[in-house]
Amino acid sequence: MAQCVQSVQELIPDSFVPCVAALCSDEAERLTRLNHLSFSELLKPFSRLTSEVHMRDPNNQLHIIKNLKIAVSNIVTQPPQPGAIGKLLNDVVSGSQPAEGLVANVITAGDYDLNISATTPWFESYRETFLQSMPASDHEFLNHYLACMLVASSGEAEPMEQFSKLSQEQHRIQHNNDYSYPKWFIPNTLKYYVLLHDVTSGDEQRAESIYEEMKQKYGTQGCYLLKINSRAPNRASDEQIPDPWSQYLQKNSIQNQESYEDGPCTMTSSKNSDSNLLSLDGLDNEVKDQCGDPPNNTDGSESKSASSVHETKKASTAVIRGACLTLTDHDRIRQFIQEFTFRGLLPHIEKTIRQLNDQLISRKGLSRSLFSATKKWFSGSKVPEKSINELKNTSGLLYPPEAPELQIRKMADLCFLVQHYDLAYSCYHTAKKDFLNDQAMLYAAGALEMAAVSAFLQPGAPRPYPAHYMDTAIQTYRDICKNMVLAERCVLLSAEILKSQSKYSEAAALLIRLTSEDSDLRSALLLEQAAHCFINMKSPMVRKYAFHMILAGHRFSKAGQKKHALRCYCQAMQVYKGKGWSLAEDHINFTIGRQSYTLRQLDNAVSAFRHILINESKQSAAQQGAFLREYLYVYKNVNQLSPDGPLPQLPLPYINSSATRVFFGHDRRPADGEKQAATHISLDQEYDSESSQQWRELEEHVVAVANKGVIPSSFYPTQYCLNSYSDNSRFPLAVVEEPITVEVAFRNPLKVPLLLSDLSLLWKFQPKDASGKDIEKVKERVTGEPEMIGTEVISEFLINSEESKVARLKLFPHHIGELHILGVVYNLGTIQGSGTVDGIGALPGCHTGKHSLSMSVRGRQDLEIQGPRLNNTKEEKTSVKYGPDRRLDPIVTEEMPLLEVFFIHFPTGLLCGEIRKAYVEFVNVSKCPLTGLKVVSKRPEFFTFGGNTAALTPLSPSTSENCSAYKTVVTASPSLGTALVSTASSMDFGTGTGQQLEAIPVPLPDSVLLPGASIQLPMWLRGPDEEGVHEINFLFYYESVKKQPKKRHRILRHTAVICTSRSLNVRATVCRSNSLEDEEGRGGNMLVFVDVENTNTSEAGVKEFHMVQVSSSSKHWQLHKSVNISENKDAKLASREKGKFCFKAVRCKQKEGGIQSSEKYTFADIIFGNEQIISSASPCADFFYRSLSSELKKTQDQLSAYPEKHREATEGAVRLVEKCSEVDLSIVILWKAYVVEDNKQLILEGQHHVVVRTVGKEAFSHSQKEEPPEMELLKFFRPENTTVSTRPSVEQLSNLIKTSLHYPESFHHPFHQKSLCLVPVTLLLSNCSKADVDVIVDLRHKTTSPEALETHGSFTWLGQTQYKLQLKSQEMHSLQLKACFVHTGVYNLGTPRVFAKLSDHVTVFETSQQNSMPALIIINNA
Repeated sequence: MAQCVQSVQELIPDSFVPCVAALCSDEAERLTRLNHLSFSELLKPFSRLTSEVHMRDPNNQLHIIKNLKIAVSNIVTQPPQPGAIGKLLNDVVSGSQPAEGLVANVITAGDYDLNISATTPWFESYRETFLQSMPASDHEFLNHYLACMLVASSGEAEPMEQFSKLSQEQHRIQHNNDYSYPKWFIPNTLKYYVLLHDVTSGDEQRAESIYEEMKQKYGTQGCYLLKINSRAPNRASDEQIPDPWSQYLQKNSIQNQESYEDGPCTMTSSKNSDSNLLSLDGLDNEVKDQCGDPPNNTDGSESKSASSVHETKKASTAVIRGACLTLTDHDRIRQFIQEFTFRGLLPHIEKTIRQLNDQLISRKGLSRSLFSATKKWFSGSKVPEKSINELKNTSGLLYPPEAPELQIRKMADLCFLVQHYDLAYSCYHTAKKDFLNDQAMLYAAGALEMAAVSAFLQPGAPRPYPAHYMDTAIQTYRDICKNMVLAERCVLLSAEILKSQSKYSEAAALLIRLTSEDSDLRSALLLEQAAHCFINMKSPMVRKYAFHMILAGHRFSKAGQKKHALRCYCQAMQVYKGKGWSLAEDHINFTIGRQSYTLRQLDNAVSAFRHILINESKQSAAQQGAFLREYLYVYKNVNQLSPDGPLPQLPLPYINSSATRVFFGHDRRPADGEKQAATHISLDQEYDSESSQQWRELEEHVVAVANKGVIPSSFYPTQYCLNSYSDNSRFPLAVVEEPITVEVAFRNPLKVPLLLSDLSLLWKFQPKDASGKDIEKVKERVTGEPEMIGTEVISEFLINSEESKVARLKLFPHHIGELHILGVVYNLGTIQGSGTVDGIGALPGCHTGKHSLSMSVRGRQDLEIQGPRLNNTKEEKTSVKYGPDRRLDPIVTEEMPLLEVFFIHFPTGLLCGEIRKAYVEFVNVSKCPLTGLKVVSKRPEFFTFGGNTAALTPLSPSTSENCSAYKTVVTASPSLGTALVSTASSMDFGTGTGQQLEAIPVPLPDSVLLPGASIQLPMWLRGPDEEGVHEINFLFYYESVKKQPKKRHRILRHTAVICTSRSLNVRATVCRSNSLEDEEGRGGNMLVFVDVENTNTSEAGVKEFHMVQVSSSSKHWQLHKSVNISENKDAKLASREKGKFCFKAVRCKQKEGGIQSSEKYTFADIIFGNEQIISSASPCADFFYRSLSSELKKTQDQLSAYPEKHREATEGAVRLVEKCSEVDLSIVILWKAYVVEDNKQLILEGQHHVVVRTVGKEAFSHSQKEEPPEMELLKFFRPENTTVSTRPSVEQLSNLIKTSLHYPESFHHPFHQKSLCLVPVTLLLSNCSKADVDVIVDLRHKTTSPEALETHGSFTWLGQTQYKLQLKSQEMHSLQLKACFVHTGVYNLGTPRVFAKLSDHVTVFETSQQNSMPALIIINNA
């Protein structure tokens, strides 16, 4: 049970006190009325004695009584009606609520921290009122009147006569059979005569004389002169007199006229005009007034009407009680009570106890007092008590008033009232036996009850509390006597006793036992106290506490105590909340919501219903629908109370704020026929961090190009779509007149659909002028400001049950400034269902329509996005801090140009290397001109807009006939297999040495695209060399003609997806020609071998490939002619066929005074048909330069990976040697493919590039797949630091000096005439490097190679055996040698050893001629 103000040792004596009746004359009542009090009320605050009292027991032992209190009340001749008592108790409980701001106890039990009010004042008020309002009954005498005060005024004409009348009246009420109520303790009731004297208006001498007369007549012990009203009521007092009556009378001031509808207010006489129906102390004056002036009132005034009662009620708060009384009067009243008790009441009680004791002794025939007798009674053999069930129902048995059994009970009650608990216990125990023997069960139960209480209150606790007595009494009252009031009193007393002994479990069981259907209020209070028992146990039973609080709340609700019901549910909620008991939580929240709504606590109601909806509910769909409708109904009522107030926050649907995406710009146009719009960026695309990084790099690159190689410090990557992955630390930039789309992610957690209507964004806008100053107050989206920001409204947005759905809401900024998107605003409703669920019917105000909302409320939800966790500084790492997320706070800037790009005839599939012509359309859809249009891509070799020469050269007729992408010229009579030479500068194709390749300017006329203008430009595409699916990113960059401070440029993205299939595989090798002279007489010819393989499978429908032309492009070399061509026709390759071509290459002619060779490339075309494709024009040269550039980039990347040592080592001599074997010749293979598609033959064109860097090293048209190296054994030692060798490789050395022997293939010599055969041999030496070379030719070398040994015989060189000479840069020199033979046969002349060294270096290298073919000569005999 909850803590109480009083302990049980104080509670019980205060609940059972001697009762004294009061009978007043009209004049006496008038005097007390001046203080707005009746006589009994006047005495109420002073009815407790301030000192100990002594009396003697029948054994003449002194007995001390502490804190004795008496109860004085007016006489009422009708017993109170049960209905009136019920109403009073109900009002007492509802009038007692927890104090505002009361600090609750925090009880920690296990995982629970509960805020629980430690005290329950409503229960204590109920208990006190219940015990005081118990009607007097015949089986017990505790609340029978022991004495009667007869009160008259000194101001009456004949006070003594008045006393006689009052005495007669009391005698008539007690002894006349017409009056069965009230009950009197003994026939000889003590009468105490009180003379009231009004000090201010009365005659004191007269009063004293009357008092003297009274003392003579009634004795000094039986009368008293009480002086009151020492000051006038209307006089303002200097001193503030306390009001001791408020604490006694306030608790019942809530009663009004309706309390007494149940029973008539029958008064005894005109003397007790203030008597109250319930015989209760402490009822306020208006309660008395409503019972009225009596029917036989002398002045004939009628009783006050109900309306006047209500008026009095309203005025009661201003009533000042005791206005005529001073502190001296208070002391006089206190003294009067003391005198009455000491001189009148206690002697009367002591005398009565003695008389009763004597009667009992004489009845038993005993010579000793009852004390000695009790020993015999208890020591003798005990008769086994029959169980309650065995006893027949004799509760109707009545004893006559003079029955000896009742006398012992009277004595017990008297002893109990004066706190003589030992004697009381003995008497009760004796009476209990007598009653049980007589099977008078009502009497027996009463005796058992009081015996148990007496045993508990005995000083020194000689015996334990007999709880079984109480249990038997309760069972008897309830089951046999059917008297729930008495059973309840037993339970209240016993539970308090058990609580005081910390027997909380037994107390809880007892309280729960008495809950029944006959009284909801009683059941509610007892269940609540049982709950407090569970929580106050040594090991608190939290869940039992919560469960019983719920039961108590339910019963409170049934009893109409809405506030208490709500409080119980709220306290229980602390236990059930957040423990996963969702159904219990829903039930509690629903009840809290309904009770709060009934009490007009609308905010609490909304909060409770909100919890039902936002928890992951496990209720059925129908139940959830009912909850939602209830919530909407309550919310609507809240809104109607403050229609102009701020919009409420709605709980549904859930919004995933972090998933909010913001998109700046117009929606992408769909493809229109052959026109395909640039993909750009849209909300339909998923975020990809890798691709996002690529776009960022492209933008950084093009911005650097546009700003002469430097990225401005103010540069920030353009973000069109902001999401949780993007960097949202800056304020995003939006452009005026361009929409802002906000994608809000909704989720419906319920199993019923939600219908949002009139859904739009909520925003705040600060307009600014061009200089950035605020020009107006902040605009808010409440009523809407269309001239500043246009807001799109979605009329209906349906979210099905448990569905996640995004809504895209747009704003249209019409002015520059700062925009803040706050949240969304909408009407929340649901589609109307039918029927009732779980007893919850549709509430009033739900109107059904077609798709219609059952009911809707207007509200908002804010979009609050938490920024990223900061983790940079030490402070941020050690604490939890979040950065800003500004995606919803865009700055609206001035107008910018807006570009749209459309691709026409853009292919989706190509052969590797295939060239296709498409068109690109650029449209400026804004009101500003745009300039500086550039395109950048990671794959620049994929496309070209044509070089500077493209626009100047008209297309040839044959090109238009064949729809060729190339520029061609018909050759009339081509020289067979001879190259046609042309030159071109890389500067013409935007690929000069100083400029990076990736940022390609788009050739707009006048470099400007005006508002509304559009232009179509050709675009050539070349299929990537690797087969598969390729994603190629284009980034278009453009600027406004008018420079903007905040937004300097804009971009447009496009991702092209191309699927390529295999076509040709080209390999090329270069070898030095053995013949050292060319037509011009200069050395340095080379042979170029080209292998072309058709790797295409027939899936693509390609029948065959025709090689139409082979072109070369180089700064130093050019193709001269075809070596192995047989016929003047196309070289065809069917599927899986391979063709081999051999060409002669010569050095380019150096033109003097022209552009430097580093910028100039020579193109040579060898044609296999009758049409020359001009390889030095667009698009052939474009793709050549782009492939060359990407090749250079790859080699640079590889070189940058080398260590510095190696780079330094390759300087100097070795580098010169390496240069000898470098070629840098690019071969371009141009082809046509014949494709059958849909029974039509198409001709596709394409080109492949092979860059031959080094002599003898094979080059490929696309990179070969490297086979993974074989696994090597793991080595567990550190390798020695090997220095990088500075010697060039054998292959490089062999290319430093080129040697060639010139001699006749066969020589005829008459050996019979001359035995020695001398053959002249010319040794040609050619310096391949660009440095001076010292050469040593040694002829003493004898070959030992196996090939040489096979030749017949040997020969000798004649003349000088060693030659030393110096060759200038690229110089040729011839040595005339003589070989001497002595036999016929075949000889190898390739025996001279050639050594060379650079003139300014010491190291000598031998040039190896091992790889060259043997120089065989045949010597014949003539």
